[in-house]
Parts: sequence; structure tokens; C-alpha cells
Amino acid sequence: MSTGIGDNFSESTLDGEFLSAEELDELALAADPHAVISADARPITFGDSSGAPLPSWYMPTAIAVRGSRTARWVAVAVISSFLLVDASGLCVTSGFLSWA
Repeated sequence: MSTGIGDNFSESTLDGEFLSAEELDELALAADPHAVISADARPITFGDSSGAPLPSWYMPTAIAVRGSRTARWVAVAVISSFLLVDASGLCVTSGFLSWA
């Protein structure tokens, strides 16, 4: 049964060969945008089998890093200074302090 998705594209095209941008364009334009995707279709994982919504090479999992107290206070001071500048009606968008 033909689904229309990748009918002109065989697995042998991927065996050690690279597709040019023109070939990818041709495949994309030839594809049917309204084709129904089968229920047993699998996403391309590129070796990442974690099952996460996004692959780890695209968006790695977040990790908690405990910083020092000094770094935390510096971050709080910088953010507070920006909030104080904005609250007083000034603008620092361009890097120079000016009236908003």
C-alpha cells in the first residue's frame, strides 16, 4: 500500500550518501502535504532512544547547578538594578541610560 510519503525516496538513498539541498527541496515539494501518517509511524531519532519529546542533541535535559552565594548575590543585584532603572522610567535597551 502506498501512502504517498516518500514514494520516490528509497532507503538506499541514505546509505552513505549525502543529499544536496536541491534534492531535499525536490523531495519536499513532491511530498503530499495532506497525506495521512500511519499510526505505527516512528519519528527519526538519530540514535537517541530516550523517548523524550525532543532529542537530547537538540535540547539536552536541564540539570541543576548549585552556584556560590557570591554569584547568587551578583545575579540578584544585576536584576534588581535593571528593575530599578525600569521602574524609574529610564531605558537601558541600547546600553546607554536614557529617558524612556
